[in-house]
Amino acid sequence: MSSMFGKPRAGGEQPAQSPLAECNVAILGCRGAGKSALTVKFLTKRFISEYDPNLEDTYASEELVDQQPVLLKVMDTADQDGPGNCERYLRWASAFLVVYSIEDRKSFEGCQRYLEVLALHARGCQRRCPVLLLGNKLDMEQYRQVPAAEGMSLASRFRCLFYEVSACQDFAGVQHVFHEAVREVRRQAEDSLPLRPLFIPEERPCPPVATSVALPARHGLASCTFNTLSTVNYKEIPSVAQAKLVTVKSSRAQSKRKAPTLTLLKGFKIF
Repeated sequence: MSSMFGKPRAGGEQPAQSPLAECNVAILGCRGAGKSALTVKFLTKRFISEYDPNLEDTYASEELVDQQPVLLKVMDTADQDGPGNCERYLRWASAFLVVYSIEDRKSFEGCQRYLEVLALHARGCQRRCPVLLLGNKLDMEQYRQVPAAEGMSLASRFRCLFYEVSACQDFAGVQHVFHEAVREVRRQAEDSLPLRPLFIPEERPCPPVATSVALPARHGLASCTFNTLSTVNYKEIPSVAQAKLVTVKSSRAQSKRKAPTLTLLKGFKIF
């Protein structure tokens, strides 16, 4: 069979590729916290200074997280005065980024209401989605109103991870937070899988006894102890590949051609 360009295909019909695993991340927070700036920074490596706070959109980007491809969908929410009409993202998202500005205490206090809504939803549906608390605008350190210790304390109270980043300056930090949300979703999925029985052949020796390894505290949370099994041979894990933006699409302004840049909404100013 000929291809669309008239040249014969060397390998015949190619098998259909399996669909990418999806991860839906909703970004929550009060107005002015920098949710849209974080979204655009992650998708385009650029910073926006002006945008319409009343617009809400969902974007998609193919990412490589720990050498595994994933279709990461990001919902940039536009709540006016705290949590409202939450069902639109509570049922959709598999992870949440709750954002506040370190130079705006009111936005930090608003984060607590979002975390309470997420905790109540988790108890009601018996499904706990990963939540990451994110202090934005780290470049405004001289105007800080919320100490990092308070952010850590709030994150510890609601059992979520805590980060501080700058959407204006720090692309690597912003990218790490989004990728960490994907990792948490994967860990949650692995923990929910049923355990398979372990079969040990008689001719082989029994595996070594598990040893306890104490992990250091992370982001101000209490340290934990995990049981690990040592094995004879380990393969070196390849380094994490640099995530590459393939396509970014907006639910409101669809582009007919694929491009490695974000389809900007009206009112966005890119630097």
